[in-house]
Amino acid sequence: MTALEVADWRRRVFSLYKSVREATDLHSAHDLWRRTRDELFATHPSTPLLPDDRADFTGLPTRPYDPAWRFEVPLQPSAGLPDEPADGPKRMDVETGTDGIVPFERIGIVDVPGVGTLDVWRLASYGGGIFIPIKDALAGKPGGTYGGGRYLVDTVKGADLGSSLQTSTSQAESLVLDFNFAYNPSCAYDPAWACPLAQPGNTVAVEIPVGERYGRPNGH
Repeated sequence: MTALEVADWRRRVFSLYKSVREATDLHSAHDLWRRTRDELFATHPSTPLLPDDRADFTGLPTRPYDPAWRFEVPLQPSAGLPDEPADGPKRMDVETGTDGIVPFERIGIVDVPGVGTLDVWRLASYGGGIFIPIKDALAGKPGGTYGGGRYLVDTVKGADLGSSLQTSTSQAESLVLDFNFAYNPSCAYDPAWACPLAQPGNTVAVEIPVGERYGRPNGH
């Protein structure tokens, strides 16, 4: 893939999430998200699908929208958390084949009702961005979710459903987390990709039945 092709993919993803954030009908917004991603995976030069999988691709295995899995939760800063290292923020270093070691720093946690706490990460290099992966009890099970976890938020890539800065809520420093929009990282489809995966602080004991599931890329 060329640099312009990657830029076009990013441009389309940013535009898609902007439409989702502005939507008032969340069922329709989720359907737009699903259809647009299916089209990108099927037709775009930057698709993460391998050629053999792309040939008979009919759509990603995405579950119907369930509003019970949408939350706006306050961000609790890392300072003062029991597991915060004394010498600075908790870190996650991801080794990649092309970009070297990509550093992340934890900026806080969110406590999601019925789910548990999740670490919230900041990309501590050029571009910045907020990153929240999630690994649930269905991970690695037949017909379940990807074994390495899925992504909820990755703002540097455009996957951003909003925060207290975009909403009318009075909550300070809050994030919108909608598990219906949880999606698989590119390495779920092509092992050549090196993806940051969910660590213990982003692993929960409950099953999260919504969002993108994992199976054959053609959805069967």
